[in-house]
Amino acid sequence: MARSRAKDHDEKRGAILHRAAIVFARDGYDRASMARLAAECGVSKALLYHYYASKEALLFDILQNHLSALVEAVEEADDPALPPEARLEALVGALLEAYRDADAEHKVQVDALRLLPDPEQDQLKALERRLVEIVARAVHALDPATFDGTPLLKPVTMSLFGMVNWAYMWFRDGGPVGRQDYARLAARLLVGGVRALRS
Repeated sequence: MARSRAKDHDEKRGAILHRAAIVFARDGYDRASMARLAAECGVSKALLYHYYASKEALLFDILQNHLSALVEAVEEADDPALPPEARLEALVGALLEAYRDADAEHKVQVDALRLLPDPEQDQLKALERRLVEIVARAVHALDPATFDGTPLLKPVTMSLFGMVNWAYMWFRDGGPVGRQDYARLAARLLVGGVRALRS
């Protein structure tokens, strides 16, 4: 029985997190009260407080779950044994797949992470740094001579994240360009740019 209750607890918690992320993304963190969140999540205010003592705790959990999932996805996809271009494409594809059905969580990360207290921000920013480090290693492997001894690795890596992170603004599943198509396109654009840097 205990195992069944734990599973139910995790499922309900996950549903609350996703629905709350949608509300935060749509209405803004500041304008969403716990009463409103409970109503939107289809639970009582008392049940919402059973899971989360405050709106701040709810926001932190949304972002921690989202960023942890992104880090896990790229860690699993990263294969240094692959040719560098294929390695980078695999990472971009994993990121885009992890973003599937997570547009609200991503928007909340962009808009509301800065609203948390510094200790919570520090934990979340450590996950962001881990994500960037993994991708930066793959970018570096494209052409180490271009990056060694120069300040180019960070801006090039962050340019790739710019292409990927803002895709939620325009990308739609079922359109003429699929997630893996866009992963290939973004990776090839970056590879071409790195080649141009050398010349």
